[in-house]
Amino acid sequence: MSVRVQHVVTSGQFSLDGGTWDVDNNIWIIGDDSEVVIIDAAHTAAPIIEAVDGRTVKAIVLTHGHNDHITAAPELSKAVDAPMLMHPGDTMLWDQTYPDSTPDGDLADGQKISVAGTDLVVLNTPGHSPGSCAIYVPELDVLFSGDTLFSGGPGATGRSFSDFPTIIESIRTKILTLPAQTKVHTGHGDSTAVGEESPHLEEWIKRGS
Repeated sequence: MSVRVQHVVTSGQFSLDGGTWDVDNNIWIIGDDSEVVIIDAAHTAAPIIEAVDGRTVKAIVLTHGHNDHITAAPELSKAVDAPMLMHPGDTMLWDQTYPDSTPDGDLADGQKISVAGTDLVVLNTPGHSPGSCAIYVPELDVLFSGDTLFSGGPGATGRSFSDFPTIIESIRTKILTLPAQTKVHTGHGDSTAVGEESPHLEEWIKRGS
């Protein structure tokens, strides 16, 4: 069976800077019938474990350290015996949720993670958080954008450790330079495509954070 992408949605809460919001999160699973990589570990582990369905998990890739994307990571890691990988730029966010543990490994810009004969390329896209990453799969024309880019614009930058000019620069140089047909699977909400979003960059800049 060829490499495919599966989608799981979980619901819970995002907390930062003293506020708490109810959110639905997208979890993405990429692989074949024998092995997969999980992108994000939001809220509850059980539906993710069910979707994995006994396959080997090469890694749990965390697009950034906000609690709603890592809530289930340690439980999931133990259940599927796979390492949790996160960019070290978000260590301070991880520590807010799990002060007594650390991810099992680091993500770095340009790093490649192989699953089912397919390369996943890590793109560090700071702005929503310093360690935010998107995961690009050239073979499939797919990008997993985390909370850096959504259908309709950039991720939020109004809270701690975020910065609007930085996220705009990340989107401009790391995402909108990808082929227009690249499908963008986001951390929340509907998927989009590079070609659908790229004409709106100047609108976003004028709109501001």
